[in-house]
Amino acid sequence: MPQDGRSTLEDNVPLTGHLCIQAYLKTLDGSPGVYRMLDAESRVLYVGKARNLRARVSNYARPSGHSSRITRMIRETASMMFLTTRTETEALLLEQNLIKQLKPRYNVLLRDDKSFPNILVTADHMFPMIRKHRGAKKDKGKYYGPFASAGAVNRTLNQLQKAFLLRNCSDSMFETRTRPCLQYQIKRCSAPCVDKISQNEYAETVKDAERFLTGRSTQVQAQLAKHMAEASAAMEFERAAALRDRIRAMTSVQSTQGINPRTVAEADVIALHLEGGQACVQVFFIRANQNWGNRDFYPRIGPDVETAEVLEAFLGQFYDNKEPPRLLLLSHPIENQDLMEDALSGKLGRKVEISIPQRGEKAELIEGAARNARESLARRMAESATQSKLLRGLADAFDLDTPPRRIEVYDNSHIQGTNAVGGMIVAGPEGFEKGQYRKFNIRGDDLTPGDDFGMMKEVLTRRFKRLHKEDPERTKGMWPDLLLIDGGAGQVSAVAEIMVEYGVEDIPMIGVAKGLDRDAGKEEFHRTGQRPFALRHNDPVLYFVQRLRDEAHRFAIGTHRAKRSKAVGATPLDDVPGVGAARKRALLAHFGSAKAVGRANMADLTAVDGVSEALAERIYAFFHEGG
Repeated sequence: MPQDGRSTLEDNVPLTGHLCIQAYLKTLDGSPGVYRMLDAESRVLYVGKARNLRARVSNYARPSGHSSRITRMIRETASMMFLTTRTETEALLLEQNLIKQLKPRYNVLLRDDKSFPNILVTADHMFPMIRKHRGAKKDKGKYYGPFASAGAVNRTLNQLQKAFLLRNCSDSMFETRTRPCLQYQIKRCSAPCVDKISQNEYAETVKDAERFLTGRSTQVQAQLAKHMAEASAAMEFERAAALRDRIRAMTSVQSTQGINPRTVAEADVIALHLEGGQACVQVFFIRANQNWGNRDFYPRIGPDVETAEVLEAFLGQFYDNKEPPRLLLLSHPIENQDLMEDALSGKLGRKVEISIPQRGEKAELIEGAARNARESLARRMAESATQSKLLRGLADAFDLDTPPRRIEVYDNSHIQGTNAVGGMIVAGPEGFEKGQYRKFNIRGDDLTPGDDFGMMKEVLTRRFKRLHKEDPERTKGMWPDLLLIDGGAGQVSAVAEIMVEYGVEDIPMIGVAKGLDRDAGKEEFHRTGQRPFALRHNDPVLYFVQRLRDEAHRFAIGTHRAKRSKAVGATPLDDVPGVGAARKRALLAHFGSAKAVGRANMADLTAVDGVSEALAERIYAFFHEGG
């Protein structure tokens, strides 16, 4: 029997549950590997790893002795798939990759998996710049982080610029400056671009910044205090005041970082709190003996999971695309600590230690993270209860059969029909689902500029086409339970035509129109074939709908502004094959404008760095074709 086939009885009746699982045992040996459990529709229910596949799968073949969650999972299992690996560590890594990719219903799943920002001090220029960096570390330079949020790194950068006066402008801007920019005027940059500081002096400030970012802040501050005293004694009061401001800026960075540990140089402090079938994992980032912020995560869990399972799944998925520190401090033990250490050490290329501290400063760090996890989860549960109440009120107000779990809200944004975009936001029991937001660049060439009805038709047409393609059976949770449209009777009528065309008129759809004098609080609600109605002025459901509409409006306007800004910076060079961002910058820096590039001859074009004869011919032909 193939290892990914479906088990059957002799009369070809498909097996399910523990009998299905038992049928696979004769094909398995004691190899390490990963197994998948699938339902009758071949949807993945669960992904697991095993040191010994046969032994692990035999546990599921027992008809009793399982938790309620595992019992339900076994009951739904109609087939299994297996992948053997050389080691259990490989199985662990493969398991976590598959969980993130397949999102099985019965696994613990980390839903927020964004990368974290770092501070980069570049190393490819004689006057290095300091800036925020997110993503793969491909640029040359030294990276410091991670920071818990863009806000945390921006605050630190702001103070570091005050303290060390390092440039943050691009290399192309640096090369074209003829006089100091505003950053120099407000004492945020030493203006190396116009020789206000020598290369050696600038290099010393870079070293000071790097010492500070690696935790040697006391040494830097003591040195600056010494120079300040010398300047004051020499009656160089302006220089002394500048040094005083730099010391204050460094102190400000330290104060915003909160409590900095004395005995922990580099660690992630990870604490878990479980309550009411929900989980919160709090992570504090300690680098260079400094607290660089914290972030809370809410993994999806089942009702009867243990702390060890949640934490182990979190670690595997969290560090799948992130570099782990040398030390992980955990609030609870995990089942396969040695295995996880091996996997993370292999990723980092040096030893990673996992510890569950019981006393001392490390235990105090865990206690603080656990308190934050407990308080964060309490706030989230309170917000969730409020959200559930609002969704029930929405169902009552709009005569829905059940409270909606997925609300899609649509709005358009344009200026006299130009740079038109549509925006879709999503909300549900857990509030705004920002990862589900979508933007639509309006393509319709036959639309009259400013035709809001036509724009909304195009957006909804594209949306329903995609839903029919990706989830035709409506089983993946991608379809909305309620549509809210920004507009009145005309918009509702336009959208209703599209819904009838695609056979989705069973989805409730409401138009939200500004009422009398377009005042908030006087909104009218429009439904197909019914009279408009309003909610009372102080109804919480009305405030909820206003928040949904305002969020859709904010998202659509932000998308429109980004598109308009991009269009403002566009040049004919964008359409020349083979001219990317770097060559475009080189051409504009050399000639001054796209118009001047178009007038240039072949010899002038090949004089630009990175422009070959073949590319010069292509550029020349682009501007002179038909001429």
